[in-house]
Amino acid sequence: MLRAVGLLLFLMLPTLSFAQSCSFSTSNMNFGAVDTLSGIQVNSTATINVNCTGTPLQRILLCPNLAAGSGGASSAAARQMLSGANPFNYQLYADSARSVIWGSYSWAYAARSPAFALTLSALGNGSGTITVYGAVLGSQPAATTGTYLSNFSGTHAPFRYRYTTNSNCNAASGTSATTSFSVNASVAANCLVAVQNIDFGTKGVLNANVDATGSVTATCTPGTTYTISLNGGTTNSAPTARKMSRGSATVTYGLYKDVDRSQPWGDATTPGSTVAGTGNGAAQVLTVYGRVPPQDTPNPGTYTDTVVVTLTY
Repeated sequence: MLRAVGLLLFLMLPTLSFAQSCSFSTSNMNFGAVDTLSGIQVNSTATINVNCTGTPLQRILLCPNLAAGSGGASSAAARQMLSGANPFNYQLYADSARSVIWGSYSWAYAARSPAFALTLSALGNGSGTITVYGAVLGSQPAATTGTYLSNFSGTHAPFRYRYTTNSNCNAASGTSATTSFSVNASVAANCLVAVQNIDFGTKGVLNANVDATGSVTATCTPGTTYTISLNGGTTNSAPTARKMSRGSATVTYGLYKDVDRSQPWGDATTPGSTVAGTGNGAAQVLTVYGRVPPQDTPNPGTYTDTVVVTLTY
């Protein structure tokens, strides 16, 4: 009799575990030209590209720590870019609302890196992108003109990653990785101008000087030189012979740079009559001294003129 003997062969395949490996590349954050006189916050973004390999279906915790950057930080709220020794405040955030500051376990302030998770595929690989949100803080009129820069690499960007099920990036835990990028902006020369009108009031007979003042306010970026000229009004007259009009009737008046009314304020057609200055980021108020000299009194009524103020920088 033939007998068959069957053998059961148990094949055991142990669970394999592979060391994780992640690489990062980060785009530069460019704020472009920033108008520091507007007082408006300027936003920009950078993108972190992530590629990882390791044990299939495992979860990798990513901690892209960002410290102060080469420009440093003046406070917990403000990182800095530098142009030479001149600072320019900005900040990096983890959210599009720019309310959660992006920090690092390695810097002096409370903010820490946000935590990101990447689950590897059945083939043991995975990739993704992470957005860094940036903002140049508003209300920095004292920033000087120039190109500003802060670099992130090495200790300023200690990226770390590890297999874990938690989401804690508060410590220097995991494998370290490298990336580098820059944050940059430029501040160009800029000026704003505002005026206060001159009102000579109500007068009867014009048999004595009638004086009044107005102003031109120049707000320019620090170090920006400027020149302010006043044209000849609607009649294109000389600085001390401008005309306020009511129909065909006129009243002669002059505009001056000094309280004694001895230095006419005009434009390039009258050499030496313009006013020059250098901006400091603050509003600089320049008084315009007006005078109606004695003259034949025209018919009663309201007399007006329009003078164009030109600020050149």
